[in-house]
Amino acid sequence: MGGSDVAVLTRSVYEAMIAHAQAGYPNEACGILAAKSGEEACGVFYPMRNLDESSISYFMDPKEQLGVFKRMRQEGLEMRGIFHSHVASEAYPSQKDVRLAYYPEVSYLIVSLSDRQRPVLRSYRIVEEAVSEQELRVV
Repeated sequence: MGGSDVAVLTRSVYEAMIAHAQAGYPNEACGILAAKSGEEACGVFYPMRNLDESSISYFMDPKEQLGVFKRMRQEGLEMRGIFHSHVASEAYPSQKDVRLAYYPEVSYLIVSLSDRQRPVLRSYRIVEEAVSEQELRVV
């Protein structure tokens, strides 16, 4: 995940992300995905607080983010993805999402809750504001 054309998540991470998005509804939810170096699948999900408390945008708490980065270093993990939900639109990066995509090496995962009974999760690489969809596998 991250630098390749395929994003791979464990089933438990997938389920945790969907549950976090549903719990945050009607606001967008967000989080960070990580894996041990050398492992293909993302096996760790850190749910984050959306400081915007908005249905159309998200902003991770910088202090909470620093704490997660510190924990990841201590546990030998690397950030592989950034996750957020769209509550009323498709699972595709907004202009703001693209503009704020500061980590070209990670996957950007978006779940659409426009049909809450059938969440749609998609993954993208965003490099210099160019968006390309990745294959998404749940293992």
